[in-house]
Amino acid sequence: GADKPGGGDLTPEQRKAFAGLVHDRMTEEAYEVPVKTFKQVGVEPEKCFTIPVMAQGRAALSEVNKSMGLGFDDQDLDFYTQLFTTRLKRDPTNVEIYDMAQSNSEHSRHWFFGGRMVIDGKEMDTTLFKMVKATCPKVKKDGVTPSNSVIAFHDNSSAIRAKAPVRALCSTNPGHPAAMAAPELLLHPILTAETHNFPTAVAPFNGAETGTGGRLRDVQATGRGAHTVAGVAAYCFGNLGLDEYPLPWEDKSEPYPVHLASPAQIAVEASDGASDYGNKFG
Repeated sequence: GADKPGGGDLTPEQRKAFAGLVHDRMTEEAYEVPVKTFKQVGVEPEKCFTIPVMAQGRAALSEVNKSMGLGFDDQDLDFYTQLFTTRLKRDPTNVEIYDMAQSNSEHSRHWFFGGRMVIDGKEMDTTLFKMVKATCPKVKKDGVTPSNSVIAFHDNSSAIRAKAPVRALCSTNPGHPAAMAAPELLLHPILTAETHNFPTAVAPFNGAETGTGGRLRDVQATGRGAHTVAGVAAYCFGNLGLDEYPLPWEDKSEPYPVHLASPAQIAVEASDGASDYGNKFG
């Protein structure tokens, strides 16, 4: 059991604090007693239920947003309330709402990159995503000559046009047992990136680990198949908040989201997670 130095049981608050330091809330569960069978620990599949949006409106959705930890902001709550009360005219189920929280999340849809930009009250004629895509047109400025970009913003990775064939070791009959050969092939260099910001902020090791896996998968799934050569991982932080290394611009009074890992924890565990998956892949 978890005891204090010098004897005595930990208080419930101390147990909770200790569990938060040594386990991942996303993938692990803290048990008060040793588990002999999962049939005895009171874990039952959650029932499907409806949220009374038609009767209670936005308040009902706001309540389930808190209880299920969906992460809806005010715009999300307004949008989904209107969707069900005005357009669909029915109550949503908890399964539907949970699915929407994942499928329409910032991580999946990049709302900030694709959203309208209003600066000093004036709406811009482009978006961040359009600005990024503008760097990779399909044709050059003459409107006829193909650009250096072979794949851009579709498929699983981007690709630039290869200059000349190169020798490459490959199977003489892909998909079947066969001899290897080294013919000259035109292989387009490809590059993909994975933004695993929110998953990594919630569960640093697992979030960064699956981010690395996603990049490897995306490379291999490009076109008719591609080969992974190398991968890198990078991290950007605002305030690190290190007790032993305070920085002049850091404001200790600024509230930090309780559902996110600390910057220091992210820096260490995310690096470990990215390396873990990458090293296992080889």
